[in-house]
Amino acid sequence: MNRRDFLSMTGAAGALALVPSAFASGATPSAGYGKLLILVELKGGNDGLNTVIPFADPAYAALRPKIGIRREQVVQLDERTGLHPALQPLMSMWAGKQLAIVQGVSYPQPNLSHFRSIEIWDTASRSDQYLHAGWLTRAFRAQPVPPGFAADAVVIGSAELGPLANGARAVALVNPAQFEQQARFATPVSLKERNPALAHILDVENDIVKAADRLRPRNGQFVLKTQFPGGAFGNSIKTAMQVLAATDTPAGMPQQGQGVAVIRLTLNGFDTHQNQPGQQAALLKQLSEGFVAMRSALVELNRWNSTLVMTYAEFGRRPRENQSNGTDHGTVAPHFVMGGKVNGGLHGAAPVLARLDGNGNLPVGVDFRQLYAGVLGQWWGMDAMGILGQKFEPLPILRV
Repeated sequence: MNRRDFLSMTGAAGALALVPSAFASGATPSAGYGKLLILVELKGGNDGLNTVIPFADPAYAALRPKIGIRREQVVQLDERTGLHPALQPLMSMWAGKQLAIVQGVSYPQPNLSHFRSIEIWDTASRSDQYLHAGWLTRAFRAQPVPPGFAADAVVIGSAELGPLANGARAVALVNPAQFEQQARFATPVSLKERNPALAHILDVENDIVKAADRLRPRNGQFVLKTQFPGGAFGNSIKTAMQVLAATDTPAGMPQQGQGVAVIRLTLNGFDTHQNQPGQQAALLKQLSEGFVAMRSALVELNRWNSTLVMTYAEFGRRPRENQSNGTDHGTVAPHFVMGGKVNGGLHGAAPVLARLDGNGNLPVGVDFRQLYAGVLGQWWGMDAMGILGQKFEPLPILRV
């Protein structure tokens, strides 16, 4: 019997999977994990210049005569910078100074391969370094999540664990629509006496059942009034908020034995080599409407002030449009950080389009590991240097 056959037996196949913990048993759990991290991967590499637009720079229109956003359409943030019109829903958070936009994010000697670059982001490695465990896996190993938590993390809408790979105790809800139904019918199984070789597999799958039961929505629990947008990303956000509703107390703290420290979501489709304008507009609309619904639900759950939401992606796009009305793999991109404790505004390095390198790309302004250092050190109170392997100066984007 292989693992897939076993998952089919338990009723968990296609909906969820769990990677067992690799924590040191003698370590002391951290109280900081009462603060939630929600990571949102913009898979494929979002085009930053049409997301956070330097509309006052004349080089912008020159580099993008066909796909550039017209000045009159830009949602203006200041006298030089604005947002794509599809991001208009985010302006309420911007006005409330609960949205930080970090520009110029990448790393030294950027790699423009999808596979290798996201590996660098997931492991927080140098471009010439290969690390086995994800950066969050290393964090949980250094300072374990409380043992009573249902899981270290929940990954929704993707089978890839990314920064949680190779050691984190993460529940992957590959198909959120099936989660509640399949979790309800999954039951613990014990066949060890019949086939000792299955002992480890059975232990893992029984952990799946236990975690799923603690994470699934229940009758009589808090019912969210928030209306969530349709589509895969909207459904993923709805599932994430239902997980929190199932695990939190009314005061917005994890119930005994039912918390999670991280939720990771994925929005696919940002590899826009051709016909970018319509594709990106639709994706950014999903992103902004999803974020507005997420904030509403987190406020309902009394979680907005104890949640940090952060986007990431493998890279950005080139400043010059290509001949297919799209953009090719580039270096830097802006990223969004949101939450009730966020110091809103523009941060990082604004693009200077007159300073492109020999490949036509923007220079790196902010090392992405500075964002991770803020999560680890400022948000969770951990030894960021010990986890990341060197010192990175956090940006002033948190009020904690």
